[in-house]
Amino acid sequence: MKRIFLLAALFLSVFVSCGPARRAVSASSSVTPGASGQDNAVIDTVRWSHTHVIGFYNLENLFDTFHDEGKNDYEYLPDGSNQWTEPKYRKKLSNMAHVIAAMKADNGIWHTVLGVSEIENRHVLEDLVVQPEITPAGYQIVHYDSPDRRGVDVALLYRPDKFTVLASESIPFTFAPSSIDFSEWTQEEMDRFLTRDVLMVRGLIEGEMFAFFVTHLPSRLGGKGADLRPRGAEIIYQRAMELQKEFPGIKIAVMGDMNDNPTDISMTGFMHGRESREGLGDEDFFSPFLSMYKDGYSSLYYRGEGNIYDIILVNKAMVDSPAGQFTIRPLVKGKYYGRVFSKPFMTNQEGQYKGTPYRTFSGGAFIGGYSDHYPTYIVIQK
Repeated sequence: MKRIFLLAALFLSVFVSCGPARRAVSASSSVTPGASGQDNAVIDTVRWSHTHVIGFYNLENLFDTFHDEGKNDYEYLPDGSNQWTEPKYRKKLSNMAHVIAAMKADNGIWHTVLGVSEIENRHVLEDLVVQPEITPAGYQIVHYDSPDRRGVDVALLYRPDKFTVLASESIPFTFAPSSIDFSEWTQEEMDRFLTRDVLMVRGLIEGEMFAFFVTHLPSRLGGKGADLRPRGAEIIYQRAMELQKEFPGIKIAVMGDMNDNPTDISMTGFMHGRESREGLGDEDFFSPFLSMYKDGYSSLYYRGEGNIYDIILVNKAMVDSPAGQFTIRPLVKGKYYGRVFSKPFMTNQEGQYKGTPYRTFSGGAFIGGYSDHYPTYIVIQK
């Protein structure tokens, strides 16, 4: 009976992030960025019988309390600088599960696939998916160890009753072949550079073929990555184009912490991200969070400014689908095709950081929050 109910209707309500630098903007009001208060945008309540939520969440340093050989994870050990003890780890797991469960409560259904980043290993995901709040989802895991020096990886959680995995691969970061000039890099510098691999998972949703890319592009810390993030996007794009040739009609979603906004060259140039659904070519991706970013939405704050680094892009096949096939659907009535998910419990309610994500640590002290990122997602229906 529960399954019939869940498939019968999807009621979504948007409650998006706000803060001192960039605030959420309602599609149904005259509120502009910088206005006080949160905006409750109106969601389509049309009933669809086939609905799937596809999302991404940066879990902000989900580490266990054990040392992984060869990795610089010492700050997340019981005797490390963060004094990362078992109770803190358990609190973190519970918090992450609470957010995932809150999205299900809003949407009426669990995510079919949820890409995650900043996770130390498979073990932390195994601990996460058995948290009581989300065990009903029955999530399975696709994960590969990456060469990142801190040991953080990306992964995909999926519901095996909704998504059948056919293949997966871990795509390493390489400097060639590339259209970007890395001539100023020495071979030694290239060999020393280690970052997260890109995860690609291909499979079936109700008989239609999908490919999901999950990524965490190089950081902005120290002002680095100006060419590295475009290169990461180029790697993903090249593999996506290969999949389109190999599997005509395949639907592709690229998701991740891009460490760039939807307006940056990595997304608009190297990922061919387009703001409009109209006139998309087979070589283009629709970037639903691009217009949202321009209108003041934020999924995180970096150096005091609101950004959307947590981006999902979809290829033309997921936008211009034949009748009866899955297509991306608007979440905010008649306007936005993505959602930045935030709730008051995930947000600082007072003090210097009021209106920004309530994170795990602040000023070096454990404050028991959730993540410095809000999750983002899209919905596909037919």
